[in-house]
Amino acid sequence: MLAKRLRLVLAGCAMALTAVTSAAAAWPERPVTVVVPFAAGGGTDATARILASLLQRELGQPFNVVNRPGGNGLVGHTAVAQAEPNGYTIGIATTELGSYKPMGLADLTPTASYTPIALYNFDPAAVHVPAESKFKDLPSLLQALKSGERVRISTGGPLGGSWHSAFSLLLLKQGINPATVAFVPSNGAAPGLQEMISGGVDATASSLPEAKPLVDAGKVRSLAVVGLQRLTTFPNVPTTKEAVGTEVTGGAWRAIMAPKGTPNDVRDRLVGAVEKIVATEEFKKFMNDRGFGISWAKGRDLDTFLAENEKSLGDTLKAVGLAK
Repeated sequence: MLAKRLRLVLAGCAMALTAVTSAAAAWPERPVTVVVPFAAGGGTDATARILASLLQRELGQPFNVVNRPGGNGLVGHTAVAQAEPNGYTIGIATTELGSYKPMGLADLTPTASYTPIALYNFDPAAVHVPAESKFKDLPSLLQALKSGERVRISTGGPLGGSWHSAFSLLLLKQGINPATVAFVPSNGAAPGLQEMISGGVDATASSLPEAKPLVDAGKVRSLAVVGLQRLTTFPNVPTTKEAVGTEVTGGAWRAIMAPKGTPNDVRDRLVGAVEKIVATEEFKKFMNDRGFGISWAKGRDLDTFLAENEKSLGDTLKAVGLAK
């Protein structure tokens, strides 16, 4: 009798395991929600929507983009972390995710709060000035800061955001204390650039694609890109190493994340689908036409990238006095 009961229990466990495995293997069987932690119309939203469209085509179910802005991305990032880990809620994570814990805003981190899927984008920061600015290059701007001259610099977003952190990292490597710089936060790169050309600030940090319309209109000049190499879409903008001899990388990344505990089969299928999409000419053209950089990482490479970025951002926030 005992042996018979044991066989029934084992059989039941096997059936349950088979059901779970089959469910994961069948994913997705219904629409998937893609949470974007910023408002519609921005770069994160734009890249999310092309990915969602191509994922729908690849996996045969709708991938519906839902914008959850607020708190410099905190609202949307939290929504993904707290979602049921069944593969039906995923999100676009951004650089800001690494700032919440150091700044005491939330106990969220890229490496501990999510199931990382894939990094698909990295845009280095750049330094911009008005076309008529007296600062003709990056050395002259940095020299003014070193001498104590009051130079107002828009962060192209909130203090502690990706552009502010990248510019602060450059200053630290140049021996300039970021706490002595007159940083002016804004509601985003576009407002920061507009404030600059109207005379409200002297320079701003943002990506090159965000400044491109004003550069093309002859209103803004880009001094340098905070990266290891020039961007092919902006060949005339030097790197910080070329401009001032400082090799530094800082900017904004975007990655697809799922809630912690998402089944491995679901994760692997999603990784495979995104990897296939990122290699398509359609996705490449979309990103290149808009100036977004394609950067790919998955698995251990992605884990390493997230961990290194998290540490670098935490160290920078501490140096500028924003970490708790």
